[in-house]
Amino acid sequence: MRRPLVAVISGALFGLGLCVSQMVNPQKVLNFLDIFGNWDPSLLLVIGAATGLTMFSFGFVLKRKTSLFDDEFRLPTSKDIDRRLIVGSAIFGVGWGIGGYCPGPAIASITTGLIEPTVFVVFLLLGSQIEKVWGWFAARASS
Repeated sequence: MRRPLVAVISGALFGLGLCVSQMVNPQKVLNFLDIFGNWDPSLLLVIGAATGLTMFSFGFVLKRKTSLFDDEFRLPTSKDIDRRLIVGSAIFGVGWGIGGYCPGPAIASITTGLIEPTVFVVFLLLGSQIEKVWGWFAARASS
């Protein structure tokens, strides 16, 4: 019971932060990405605060033997920069630039009742499932 409760509280805090920072507003995000047009640098404060807090807190967190709310830390183990990483990052960036949403803010934006973030999340989930099937076929073909 403790782990799901922590997940809900963490997700709610994350969503609240996205709302307060206006990252759920696609126009704000698109203006931030439009550095040669109507550039809005205010999201640099959000990025700076998140990066600074992470850099500060990770030193303390990783000194622990285990996570506070789990039996182990679940950190990425791969440090490879391969084709899948580059292509996936490019697709993410293009999608963010076109739609003005990335997954976290899109999910938080569903609470506004607007159709656009709902459509975005539906296709995000559909794309994730397509990638899983694609990966399954690719793994079978290579073996």
